[in-house]
Amino acid sequence: MVERAMALGREAESMIRALALISAEEGHLTRLYLTPEHRLAADLVRRWMEEAGLEVSEDALGIVRGRLAPKADGRNAVQRLLIGSHIDTVIDAGAYDGTLGVIAGILAVREVVKKHGRLPFGIDVLAFGDEEGSRFPATLLCSQAVAGRFDPSTLEVESVDGVRLEDALRLYGKDPSQIPAAAYEAGEAAAYVELHIEQGPVLEQAGQALGVVTAIASQSRHSVTVVGEAGHAGTVPMNLRHDALAAAAEITLAVEDLARRNADDFMVATIGKMSLSPGASNVIPARVVFTVDLRSQTDARRIDAMNWLREEILAIARRRKVTAWIERTHEAEARPCDPALQAGFARAIGGEGKAIHLPSGAGHDGQAVGMLCPIGMLFVRCRGGISHNPAEFAAVRDMGQAIAALIKFIENFDPSALAR
Repeated sequence: MVERAMALGREAESMIRALALISAEEGHLTRLYLTPEHRLAADLVRRWMEEAGLEVSEDALGIVRGRLAPKADGRNAVQRLLIGSHIDTVIDAGAYDGTLGVIAGILAVREVVKKHGRLPFGIDVLAFGDEEGSRFPATLLCSQAVAGRFDPSTLEVESVDGVRLEDALRLYGKDPSQIPAAAYEAGEAAAYVELHIEQGPVLEQAGQALGVVTAIASQSRHSVTVVGEAGHAGTVPMNLRHDALAAAAEITLAVEDLARRNADDFMVATIGKMSLSPGASNVIPARVVFTVDLRSQTDARRIDAMNWLREEILAIARRRKVTAWIERTHEAEARPCDPALQAGFARAIGGEGKAIHLPSGAGHDGQAVGMLCPIGMLFVRCRGGISHNPAEFAAVRDMGQAIAALIKFIENFDPSALAR
């Protein structure tokens, strides 16, 4: 079994490297939604699915689906287990984020078919195209469509290269009017599961290759603007200044303190982007705009934290005699993983007592598919917890163990055991 897992890990690594060659930039991995690179990657995934014995189709959003029909006499013949992840990347990406989950699904189903033939339930392996949102200012478009939650107004958004989503779909050979057909019928999807690199350091620090995900974190992103008054850096006394950057610095520390005080809820907060003006070395900053990314395992704690932060920002602004306001730009609810699916992954790893359980601070397609059916996730250790970076890496042994666990999970999957 160990030798077979290693062989699967080596095969996964080879397939990951083949996909990593498909990039818009030589020497860097960049593969964006509805681009020629996406087309090439989708065609390669289609070939692998067909070689694994799956019936392959592609819908109006470019989701590649490999389908395994259930046994003709299967008790759960109407229901399907969905296994998926994404094949798009961030700019200058790592090779494992998303692609490992798609490849693991293909290899695991192939092995199940070899051993068992068809199962009492159907299986769909899904290769989504836009989880990262690197080209269009929207994320999870494909998985939202699968859940029947695609917003038609999104067709009007423009990409970073000035192309409307609707036009990009047509250039890709798709008919946007057919997007509703991408959704599963009510009750058709029994569950959605995803295998993914952790994108964090917890498993590595614990010395464990695999971990069972408890929930996908709640997220909110805000833009904060602080406005003061420009002045000469040498002539305005410190007590008479209206320094927007000094106020923003105090807010930054408040954001960090907020997350540290809520660490028991796995809360994290990040100010990842900041701009100031006029931006001269001898001028007091008059205006600062920055982002706040706040994530928590529960919606209630995140909402309470943002309410506190909003009041604290206003208090700091009053104290420092500047003006400040905050605008929400993105929000995603927490998505808990189904207890039965968690237990199934824990057993597949080697037993409930041996499995590490941890939340996902990153967003995933499961957040959208979770509006359709129960979800589960299995994390794979990644070196240094590094992701969205060319240094992203997962060991062959760890990937092999993960695929072997996914095979066991599929073999023991019981749709009737899930929460409804």
